[in-house]
Amino acid sequence: MKRKTDDEMPIGKLTPVKDILPPPDRLMMPRDEVKVTIALSRRSITFFKTQAKRNHSKYQRMIKEVVDRYAAHYTGR
Repeated sequence: MKRKTDDEMPIGKLTPVKDILPPPDRLMMPRDEVKVTIALSRRSITFFKTQAKRNHSKYQRMIKEVVDRYAAHYTGR
């Protein structure tokens, strides 16, 4: 008779692993953000949505990154 095995259960000797992850409150650094409403051209939004889809990202995040880099460049950061 064959022994039944559960694919979800580990096989072999288990070894404890040290927890190296920081606590949840330190995983994401708080950013100084302000919510705004902005009107952009349809062409710009289409561009960012297309690029975001290709790069498996979010278009709002890409727009925010472009604005942040522009501001950093011209403020000398």
